[in-house]
Amino acid sequence: MIAAGHLPANRADSLLSSFEAERSRLSRAKLAEAKLAGSVGQVAPTPTALEVFLAFNEKGLDEKPLREDLVTEVWAGLVGLPYVKLDPLKLDPAFAVRTVSKPFARKNGYLALDEEGGVLRVATFNPFDQWAQESVERVTQKRIALVIASKSDIERLITEFYGFRQSVQKAEQQITGGIDLGNLEQFVRMKSDQEIEASDEHVVHAVDYLLRYALSQRASDIHIEPKRTESLCRFRIDGSLSVVSRVPRVVHNAFINRIKTLSRLDIAEKRKPQDGRIKTEFEGKAIDIRVSTLPVAFGEKMVLRLFDPAMVSADLDTLGFLQRDKDVFEALIHRPHGILLVTGPTGSGKTTSLYTALRKLAHEDVNITTIEDPIENVFEGINQTAVMPQIGLGFAEILRTILRQDPDIIMVGEIRDLETARHAIQASLTGHLVFSTLHTNDAASAVTRLLDIGVQDFLLASTLTGVMAQRLVKRICATCAAERALSDEEAATLSLDCSNGSILVRYGEGCADCRKTGYRGRTAIVELFGVTPIIRRMIHDRAPENEIKSQAKKDGMLTLRECAIKKLLAGETSYEQVIEVTAEEMSSRPEGGPRAREVS
Repeated sequence: MIAAGHLPANRADSLLSSFEAERSRLSRAKLAEAKLAGSVGQVAPTPTALEVFLAFNEKGLDEKPLREDLVTEVWAGLVGLPYVKLDPLKLDPAFAVRTVSKPFARKNGYLALDEEGGVLRVATFNPFDQWAQESVERVTQKRIALVIASKSDIERLITEFYGFRQSVQKAEQQITGGIDLGNLEQFVRMKSDQEIEASDEHVVHAVDYLLRYALSQRASDIHIEPKRTESLCRFRIDGSLSVVSRVPRVVHNAFINRIKTLSRLDIAEKRKPQDGRIKTEFEGKAIDIRVSTLPVAFGEKMVLRLFDPAMVSADLDTLGFLQRDKDVFEALIHRPHGILLVTGPTGSGKTTSLYTALRKLAHEDVNITTIEDPIENVFEGINQTAVMPQIGLGFAEILRTILRQDPDIIMVGEIRDLETARHAIQASLTGHLVFSTLHTNDAASAVTRLLDIGVQDFLLASTLTGVMAQRLVKRICATCAAERALSDEEAATLSLDCSNGSILVRYGEGCADCRKTGYRGRTAIVELFGVTPIIRRMIHDRAPENEIKSQAKKDGMLTLRECAIKKLLAGETSYEQVIEVTAEEMSSRPEGGPRAREVS
């Protein structure tokens, strides 16, 4: 029986009572059949009870959706078997496929998980099918240990594992096979690489499975990396990379060329990097996929960035900003002219923030034009242009032309050189609002960076309206969140005063929903300041960045570390994430820092 602590007491009692009543009824009905068959002992209920209960009550007693995982866990406790939430990233598809055949797995709902000490662990939603269990034991010559998993999880993974693995295996056979060595005079026409890679149905299916697999796991990136003897597939989920599959080396080129075909890249060009994009659909939502190839030691590496346009809306609340930062950011994007810069490393959410601002500003009476490298999210409400360095069309060249296109708002993907910076400043001086990005560590250093590349101080002082540095921290999983007190050493590291009592923070214990990581999703921390008359004068006088940062803090700016601490005290992220993401700021922070009363 599962612990009642997993559910509210009244809800748990109701669930258990319903199952006990159903089990009693089914047991009485089955007992006569069991006696006639010569069976001894009580007969447990069949999964019919679970299916009836799910169909009978779509909502729990607390008006919350009754999830299949929750009911399955209760069911597992009643039948006396362990419950397992299947995590595809921690399972070996090759092991499952070679242990149990696809027709048998599909018919009986059996999925082989792993083997330890000669015991084969198998997930099922029907533990009472004695024939199926004996069949697996007879074929594998191993003892079976059954665990309970939800029916939908098992059926989904059977489709993913067997579909992807068998497509890869058949593709491998078709690419490497086809010649009868016993008959040296037989002529066999081999398919060319282009024919196999572009049109072979097994490769097509394997790529489709891989994309669906990544989207179902909330992956933001897919890495397909050639190695000496195999090809590695990795997913980035919530900022962390995980290996999901290893495929034969001979199939790697087939994968790469299939995706190249979908993204309209040149499959014959393998020596130069290429960029493309794919538009697809998943569960009724449009998905944009940005494709990038790079020649490496053992072939071509490919990275696919998956982007859900629904993540970018016109609502600034979706960015996760603190109220002060949201108010300042909204005021800056509604300025009639000037330059707003967003800084941070690759993958820090800069583009998402800028697209959200552009969508909020996009109206029929506003002409918005962007210059990007490449276009990451296609949005019909704005005019988007991609740079093409191969024909001499860079940021500066396009920006010069855009100024003759009667724009109101311009977004420059990145200011990389003095010429682009000069055109951006010229655009703001002539009454345009300009958004752009820089790769700097904090907000104040953006000023220093622009001055260093040659921007004149009086021009920068008169056009810059605000700077925002941004990072992403992982959110604590809501399902397994728990509380703990910060130790004195941890509080001292964050310069928090715990003399008046312990400081409670949240952390994730790890559960099936977050794949035992304790995190699910990410949220932004920002360091944002508007250019006040004092800061404008400091820019004109080329003041050091630490003085600009100090003045911005006096004006109310929170540093990245202080913003992260606020998220920590609000229960959104963990102490470990605060330390990891803002480690650079900590190493350069002067003595002293924010006290608990200042960031709470």
